[in-house]
Amino acid sequence: MLPQYYTVKGQGEHEINIQKSRFIAHIHRAETEELAQAFIQEIKKKHWDATHNCSAYLIGEQNQIQKANDDGEPSGTAGIPMLEVLKKRDLKDTVVVVTRYFGGIKLGAGGLIRAYGKSTSEGINAVGVVERKLMTIMHVKADYTWLGKLENELRSSIYQLKEIHYSDQVEIEVYVEQAQTDEFTDWMTDLTNGQTEIAAGEEVYLETDVV
Repeated sequence: MLPQYYTVKGQGEHEINIQKSRFIAHIHRAETEELAQAFIQEIKKKHWDATHNCSAYLIGEQNQIQKANDDGEPSGTAGIPMLEVLKKRDLKDTVVVVTRYFGGIKLGAGGLIRAYGKSTSEGINAVGVVERKLMTIMHVKADYTWLGKLENELRSSIYQLKEIHYSDQVEIEVYVEQAQTDEFTDWMTDLTNGQTEIAAGEEVYLETDVV
């Protein structure tokens, strides 16, 4: 699992008009090629009457799966420019379909490359990008006498408080970057003079907005 990577925030679309042609960028997160293909087919079905439904996607930790499809546009003028935007933005697990309704004015190869690239870039901006960081959920158990101090210290620290459970003891769950788990454990131990139980839990990705 990657310690950190960027991807799109979710699903959405954004339309621009260039020389009377409509370009509608459809953006979606897809962690498998099957999901990417299903999304492409969904858009093609929705916009069955469009002149073109061009697509591109990047999937996998090392971008193992890369596909681009011009869907009838001159070779290399649509899918590849779209894919290059995904690469330039350093996005993973992302699929984009740009639907074009031809407006009667030919753009030429250069114009098409710019149009599909712009449509993809603006579509990504409209949907938003997130940074996903791999976190370890640290579990801290302590007597209730420590709750106020621990909560205050955590809220003003670099760590992110996830949840507080109240039972016979208080249990605090904290998101901690993998490389900082030892540092976090030492810090908690020092804060409470060793009067806490600290254990590492599951690893999860935490998302924060980039744009």
